[in-house]
Amino acid sequence: QVDRYLYPLRLSDDVLLDVMARFQAEMVKGLGRDTNPTATVKMLPSFVRSLPDGSEKGDFLALDLGGSQLRAHQVKVFADGKQSSQLESKSYPTPKEVTQGNGAELFDYIADCLSDFMETKNLKHKKLPLGFTFSFPCKQTKLEEGVLLAWTKHFRVRGVQDTDVVSSLRRALQKHKANVDVLALVNDTVGTMMTCGYDDQRCEVGLIIGTGTNACYMEEMRHISLVEGDEGRMCINTEWGAFGDDGALDDLRTEFDRELDLGSLNPGKQLFEKMISSLYLGELVRLILLKMTKEGLLFNGKVSTALLTKDKIEMKHVSAMEKDKEGLSNTKEILTDLNLFPSEEDCVAVQHVCTIVSFRSANLCAAALAAILTRLRENKKLLRMRTTVGIDGGLYKTHPKFAKRLHKVVRRLVPMCDVRFLLSAGGSGRGAAVVTAVAHRLGAQRRRLDAALAPFLLPLAVLREVRDSMRAELEYGLKRETQARATVKMLPTYVCGTPDGTEKGKFLALDLGGTNFRVLLVKIKSGRRRSVQMYNKIFAIPLEIMQGTGEELFDHIVQCIADFLEYMGIKGARLPLGFTFSFPCRQASIDKGTLVGWTKGFKATDCEGEDVVDMLREAIRRRNEFDLDIVAVVNDTVGTMMTCGYEDPNCEIGLIAGTGSNVCYMEDMKNIEIVEGNEGKMCINTEWGAFGDNGCIDHIRTKYDREVDEGSLNPGKQRYEKMTSGMYLGEIVRQILIDLTKQGLLFRGHVSESLRKRGIFETKFLSQIESDRLALLQVRRILQQLGLDSTCDDSIIVKEVCGVVSTRAARLCGAGLAAVLEKKRENQGVERLRITVGVDGTLYKLHPHFSRVLRETVKELAPQCDVTFMLSEDGSGKGAALITAVAKRLHNVGQK
Repeated sequence: QVDRYLYPLRLSDDVLLDVMARFQAEMVKGLGRDTNPTATVKMLPSFVRSLPDGSEKGDFLALDLGGSQLRAHQVKVFADGKQSSQLESKSYPTPKEVTQGNGAELFDYIADCLSDFMETKNLKHKKLPLGFTFSFPCKQTKLEEGVLLAWTKHFRVRGVQDTDVVSSLRRALQKHKANVDVLALVNDTVGTMMTCGYDDQRCEVGLIIGTGTNACYMEEMRHISLVEGDEGRMCINTEWGAFGDDGALDDLRTEFDRELDLGSLNPGKQLFEKMISSLYLGELVRLILLKMTKEGLLFNGKVSTALLTKDKIEMKHVSAMEKDKEGLSNTKEILTDLNLFPSEEDCVAVQHVCTIVSFRSANLCAAALAAILTRLRENKKLLRMRTTVGIDGGLYKTHPKFAKRLHKVVRRLVPMCDVRFLLSAGGSGRGAAVVTAVAHRLGAQRRRLDAALAPFLLPLAVLREVRDSMRAELEYGLKRETQARATVKMLPTYVCGTPDGTEKGKFLALDLGGTNFRVLLVKIKSGRRRSVQMYNKIFAIPLEIMQGTGEELFDHIVQCIADFLEYMGIKGARLPLGFTFSFPCRQASIDKGTLVGWTKGFKATDCEGEDVVDMLREAIRRRNEFDLDIVAVVNDTVGTMMTCGYEDPNCEIGLIAGTGSNVCYMEDMKNIEIVEGNEGKMCINTEWGAFGDNGCIDHIRTKYDREVDEGSLNPGKQRYEKMTSGMYLGEIVRQILIDLTKQGLLFRGHVSESLRKRGIFETKFLSQIESDRLALLQVRRILQQLGLDSTCDDSIIVKEVCGVVSTRAARLCGAGLAAVLEKKRENQGVERLRITVGVDGTLYKLHPHFSRVLRETVKELAPQCDVTFMLSEDGSGKGAALITAVAKRLHNVGQK
């Protein structure tokens, strides 16, 4: 018969798994911006973004308001590698006139108590950071700001609800001339997690199970739509006591739960808390015993005054009655004190009721906690997870069996989580001090990080200076008297036109610019069915050829051409050929290019200072198998402009933003003093990578730029390119990471061997790390692949460093392009310029933000230019063929 009464309180594992699923759904609802207003589990952001890392140190104050006493603490935190801290506390009563009075009186009383504490500890002369544990539901918008949603427990202070409690505290402290800096407002649950996190860095869940109940945990920012930003994690205060307030647990609530709720101070509210917290369990036992007695199952049916008196049975009675050895004698003694005069059978039955009630509490608590642990594991995408739950609260600490039951059920519900339960030492006061210490550390780190990255944040005024300097350098390169000493060489390409759509025929293109060499056959059709068809074959260039003699290199190139002509069955035809040669050349005509110097690992002898077209012609003659009409030697930037020019006649600028950085554009012949003639236009290959080699941008170069330059193959050369091109950005990032690590801001201050390796941080990693779709977990995986063992906080900093470096590159590139655009606008003498820029290069194409930042910068710095950016398709292949076709067309026109 007793069991019949208690049956609804027994919950099977299937029911608990169902409760777990319901709570998971409520968490998702609470985290969503649109669903949060109707969610019962409020999932309040705490703005605690980081757990202790062991480097925290200093003196901190903490205030703890929420129970029958106000507590003031002084906490000394030592960064001694042992995670040690020292706590000194003093308690002050919270009289009814304070807890039920008005807000000004409450905060004056708190400030008064703190002043007294500082006096007794001789702390008045020091300015100390303070953490405020405020154990009531608050909506926080910052770590040091929180609006009270509602009073709970025995507090009913007027004029505080819907106001910021930190502002009220600060005003009272100023009135008392207390020399403190309130850095953090902390919920007691968060304080518990942080206290335990100080002792065990795996702790990322906090649980309070006492007179009240609540849980908090570290959630991924990308899932918290109530807060801006998606980097890193933030502690979420679930306020899970309200779970079920919308009826989600009605099928599990018994008639006793309903009766208890109706008799409470807040009917219909905090229903989950009323099923599991110690404040209500004694009353639940009383209601069950009362009904059983009325039905004659206990105490011979005699209902005593005690059984009719609300809250007469307390949690301490339930705990005492459940003790193993003295449980029965305790039960008899307690019941006798309540004038119930039990028989032995009555004692056994009452003990059984207590056990079932407290067991249900542990079960429900375990189900909700299992939901949080499952969410953590899924967030981390782990099959198996090791974690620690920090716990505080009287029910957990003092009940003889609660803790063991909770552990057992949690492990049964989430077998893929290895959970350690850690009892909080020092409580929420120490937790508030730890939160404050972490905030203090993060504040100091933020200031040092900002100082390191500040030189990369170029304001608009500085970018305008860069634009104007670039403009001046373009002019120097075009003028006869200054060209020799100009850093931006403004090389004439002898390409004097862009495609007009009449180009047609078959053309060969060669593309030499790296370890691979391409030969292409390009068929161009004109008229209404205008099209470009391409066939190509890629050949490797072995290292011994790259670094052998010039004759061997060009013989190898001709061998590849012969193989391709054979393969395509066109060996007999004398086809016009365009040669993309992506090395610095000084041209005397469109088919004459003298190699200035090898780059990219090429070192073939007897080539520098020689005409590469002549060397190719001689190699063809030596082979004596076929003949080709070499029409043009082409730079890849010009090829990019021509490819886009074929699609859009308005394209008169080519930009490469990839491994290297360069620009070309169509310049009026009258402005090119180093070439005879004033009619028409010619494409100028600016070779702008050398901008700044004369020191004109030294004021924006950082110490990291200088380190990268000094460690490069060509120190002092190509300074602008070293700040803007993909080949160097990863190396700049590596130098910054080394510096930040040495400052103790990254990787626990340990500069690993892999971080010391030049070139380890390839630019492709910047693109991956900065991708908006990439969670920090994946950023950590990339860093682990590079041998860098990072925390979540490290990953955020690395992502920020990558962003700052790539943004500066895009903005500098935009400033340079704005100079070219403004020059074009002035050349044309128009108020507004409409123009297309053809673009190629992996940085522009693959980096998630580079192209957007570049376009935005151009808009800011060349506001009178309407620019269309067009992605080039195969500028070095198709572009070379189109230049050849245009050159043939112009040659034929000239002959006519």
